[in-house]
Amino acid sequence: MAAMKPRTGDGPMEVTKEGRGIVVRIPVDGGGRLVVELNAEEAQSLYSELNGVVG
Repeated sequence: MAAMKPRTGDGPMEVTKEGRGIVVRIPVDGGGRLVVELNAEEAQSLYSELNGVVG
């Protein structure tokens, strides 16, 4: 049996612009990442929604 490694998030949250899209990588409990690609309009909408909750 192979050695088991603890599963943790794969690093910090990242946001990058790739071509026309904006790619968001969010570490998830239990390991791995949630990867979402947004266009500029969707990113602005997400910003507004999060700002309403956090800000």
